[in-house]
Amino acid sequence: MIVVLKPGVQLEKKNQLIEWLKGMGLGIHISDGEYQTVLGLIGDTSQVDMDLLESLAIVDSVKRVTEPFKCCNRKFHPEDMIVEVGDVKIGGGNFCMIAGPCSVETEEQIVGVAKAVKASGADMLRGGAFKPRTSPYDFQGLKGTGIELLKIAREETGLPIVTEIMSVSDLPLFEDVDVLQVGARNMQNFDLLRELGRLDKPILLKRGLANTLKELLMSAEYIMASGNEQVILCERGIRTFSDYTRNTLDLAAIPMLRELTHLPIIVDPSHATGIARLVPPMALAATAGGADGLIIEVHNDPMHALCDGAQSLRPEEYAELSKKIRSIREVIAK
Repeated sequence: MIVVLKPGVQLEKKNQLIEWLKGMGLGIHISDGEYQTVLGLIGDTSQVDMDLLESLAIVDSVKRVTEPFKCCNRKFHPEDMIVEVGDVKIGGGNFCMIAGPCSVETEEQIVGVAKAVKASGADMLRGGAFKPRTSPYDFQGLKGTGIELLKIAREETGLPIVTEIMSVSDLPLFEDVDVLQVGARNMQNFDLLRELGRLDKPILLKRGLANTLKELLMSAEYIMASGNEQVILCERGIRTFSDYTRNTLDLAAIPMLRELTHLPIIVDPSHATGIARLVPPMALAATAGGADGLIIEVHNDPMHALCDGAQSLRPEEYAELSKKIRSIREVIAK
């Protein structure tokens, strides 16, 4: 249930209403907009008398929310969420470019790619230290060593780092990581999501391999209900009957999620297609479709990459793509 207050309500009266509602055992999420305040009531609202609430002088309207997700519901938060990572902003009209290799391999590799993507306008550096692979015989990542190499690249370039966490037990290794990524395979690892909800760090949450938008939002709800509202959603393609590409990029998810939630939405065209030559057109389409950012794989030597070389752009290809993305952003911003 949401309670929309009238403009200009006195703070004392608003607090009295909040305390009264809390006395019913309800959790209250407060969203203060420029003109109005929205109170999101979380819990068993069956005992709330809607007619009585609407009769109060400070209340504009009362509505029941049928969706099971509350914390990430646009009805609770009419204004876009802006997630800040240092000086970088994501959402609310701010477009973020995240780029880097699928896997961190060597210091020379990760620092070299970091410098290249920064020169092309990237805002953050991505790189996998822990790699969840389909085969147990494939490269699994450098783990803690990989995180240390990412920190070196951050020191060299100033780019915040984004890397994937797979297990609660690895959390101590991520204390100095700027953005923690939850990969597609862990989207419904609810124990991990709860723990990430206790952190004061942005979480990049990828959509699962075959999950619905509702399931994606319920996973975000796990994080937010535990106290961390800094969630960035990522559409990275889903499995369909098509076998021409690695996955199928659900571009319609961008405007649909925009209606459902206030959280920032970024797109991963690399994993969505699995083919480097398809990454630029899908990146441009996602930008035109209203995404708040892109996360793209870039490798200085894709032919010899230890992971996902087939979907990785070369630095010069990424530089060319970045120019086109900026041109599209200029058009849709008008």
